[in-house]
Amino acid sequence: MSVSFEINAQSRTDAGKGASRRLRHQGAVPGIIYGADKEPSMITMAHNELAHALENEAFYSHILDLKLDGKSEQVVIKDLQRHPAKPFIMHVDFQRVNMNEKLRMHAPLHFINEDSSPGAKMGGNFSHSLTDVEITCLPKDLPEFIEVDMADMEIGDSVHLSGLQLPDGVELTHAGGEDSLVVIVHTGHTGEDEDEEGGEEEEAVGETAAPE
Repeated sequence: MSVSFEINAQSRTDAGKGASRRLRHQGAVPGIIYGADKEPSMITMAHNELAHALENEAFYSHILDLKLDGKSEQVVIKDLQRHPAKPFIMHVDFQRVNMNEKLRMHAPLHFINEDSSPGAKMGGNFSHSLTDVEITCLPKDLPEFIEVDMADMEIGDSVHLSGLQLPDGVELTHAGGEDSLVVIVHTGHTGEDEDEEGGEEEEAVGETAAPE
């Protein structure tokens, strides 16, 4: 892994909606740490610090160094709740990492060489069906992302989950199975074709709207 993350947290004893609301008003985010055969711990974190860390895509698929009351724990982020209308983080869940136990995580897909592919040069359009996949691996094998190389893709070509090149020690556990579509190259439409389609659509609408 090319980057590392250190985040700070403090223990909390007050629970419930009222306590969580007070924490948010104070610029803090309530959360919880669980797993590794230990009791769950309620925590609180500075909202701005967490929000800044979340701007980095790698934060979601990395082992994090969480400082809790001065002691360090290795964790991964498992759940994040955001306000539906405002740029606020409402709650965060972390899972403790046991280096001998496999993790189930989502890894982002990085699509490379799209612009230089034969399909792009022929005017094709790339349709991405997935942007991340669920994987299982030991913490030491956790990838920052999984690359999808499209250098040789032509119009009509597609990549399915079974075609992904996975790092050593990483298994796919994504819902839908290995036949799930990842990306496909469609034939590009010319402006002339779009004009013709638009004209036909307008004519059809006119006919429908005409009084009987």
